[in-house]
Amino acid sequence: MNRKSSEKNTRKLVRMGKISLGLTIPKDILLELGWKEKQKVVVKKRGKSLIIEDWPQK
Repeated sequence: MNRKSSEKNTRKLVRMGKISLGLTIPKDILLELGWKEKQKVVVKKRGKSLIIEDWPQK
C-alpha cells in the first residue's frame, strides 16, 4: 500500500459531545458496502480492534 492510500484511510477520533468520540468512514468503503446515512451498524471489540458490521435484518 502506498503512502497516499494509507493516509487516505487514516482517521482521527473526534469529540461528539461531552463523553462520546466518533470517527468517519471513507466514502469509497461506504459505497462498496452499500451503506447509507443513519443506517444501523453493530460494533464489536475483538482484542485491540473494532469490527463494524451491518445491522442484522430479520
